[in-house]
Amino acid sequence: MGNPLRDRRTLAELADTGQVIEIAEKISDFERLSGIVEADLAALDPDKLPRDWRDSAITGRLSFGYLDAQKQVVMLEGEVAATVDAVCQRCLEPFRLALSVALRVLPVTTGQSATGGEDFDVWELDDATLRPADIVEEALIMAMPLSAMHETADTCREFDATAGDTPQTTKPFATLKAQIDENR
Repeated sequence: MGNPLRDRRTLAELADTGQVIEIAEKISDFERLSGIVEADLAALDPDKLPRDWRDSAITGRLSFGYLDAQKQVVMLEGEVAATVDAVCQRCLEPFRLALSVALRVLPVTTGQSATGGEDFDVWELDDATLRPADIVEEALIMAMPLSAMHETADTCREFDATAGDTPQTTKPFATLKAQIDENR
């Protein structure tokens, strides 16, 4: 066996052995994730591009087993964390974005059902085999925000701390009412 994170195995093999995988990888080891980060960073001037962004660490732990005593439903539990370089959508400056994902997954193949795992997400797979690295990559991609932004005014020059404090005062039918009153 090579790398248990990269090896393709059946769900039953992973669960039967109680496979536990410690993750210590780099963003560059995940092609789709690094492509997304690279596309985001392409908006920056070359002199602002973070150095060694591909070497950012991805860490975590995955644990496979069965949800039920009859060994019918495979479960995956774990956590994955990474810090990626991103471009703030407010100030258009680079910053470090922390991603953290807790995984509670019932991986099932097409046509298979998973019952009894209300606290678990069901992930339907096209194939009966799985590369755990694919789960890690997918989880991190889904954890990325649609619009990455600094979270505090200390780090973002365009941050508006009062943006969420002002009540919505737009009245969508005010113009219509004014027109109706004018026509009377």
